[in-house]
Amino acid sequence: MPRVIVFGSLNMDLSIACERVPQAGETLMGYGFLTNPGGKGANQAVAAAKLGAPTTMIGAVGADGFGEQLVATLENAGVDCSEVARAEEVPTGVASIIRTNGESRIILDPGANHVVEKNAAVTALDRAAQPGDVLVTQLECPAAATYALLRHAREQGLVTMFNPAPAQEIPADVWPSIDLVCLNETECALIAGIEPNDSASCERAMRELAVRGAHSVVVTLGEHGAMALREGRIVHIDACRVDAVDSTAAGDTFVGALAAASVENMPFEDALQLATCAAALTVTKTGAQQAIPTRTEVEQFLKQR
Repeated sequence: MPRVIVFGSLNMDLSIACERVPQAGETLMGYGFLTNPGGKGANQAVAAAKLGAPTTMIGAVGADGFGEQLVATLENAGVDCSEVARAEEVPTGVASIIRTNGESRIILDPGANHVVEKNAAVTALDRAAQPGDVLVTQLECPAAATYALLRHAREQGLVTMFNPAPAQEIPADVWPSIDLVCLNETECALIAGIEPNDSASCERAMRELAVRGAHSVVVTLGEHGAMALREGRIVHIDACRVDAVDSTAAGDTFVGALAAASVENMPFEDALQLATCAAALTVTKTGAQQAIPTRTEVEQFLKQR
């Protein structure tokens, strides 16, 4: 079976819940403090591995306790961490998360995530990957390295999956190297310049990204499910109804599950359904990687729908 190769961030999430977001200068009592392994890249790698895909992580942590814990958690989930570097000069990345009413607000200090330069990333990919593997990447690591890796991976015969988060303008020459771009409503509005407020506007936004060169486009729409554009055809997948507790890793779970389905060569609509249900199960638990469901849990949930 092909592998999922994830180039991305590894962060320790410091998460606390409160009734509302505090005003400037205000202190509120919180509850439910958690220290959880996270980072968009690591979350997506864990999701791919838990959904059954052979998975390798490319990234960096600091030479500190958080870094050791992050690597150990990935390895316990079945992720190959032989390409995760230890940076002596900077600490492990940290995310500070405020949880309110099932939603999350996140502030990120990238730390070691920003030490992986493009040459090192390309070299690591060449060691880890074979043609037919799936590269998954985001934008919590240096953009230059991310874009170089997307171009190189496509040239080497890998399938490229890009989650442009945090959102920023993507260079025009990168888009043709993207087999599938997966983004949420906010990212879609910022990058495509079109608010996906309904099916018609979402379709316009996806077709705009396809014109730029993306081969397939997926937009996650929260409680409205997901829409996709593939080979000129629009696909709409309804959301799975659950009681949301914490949305921290929902989008990352969707991406990782979609990558796992890709290496299995699963039909596209079935892959979207799997990813949608995996993301829904994630929001029913608190935390990032610990909230990501296994393949068995997702399949059981699908049978009950």
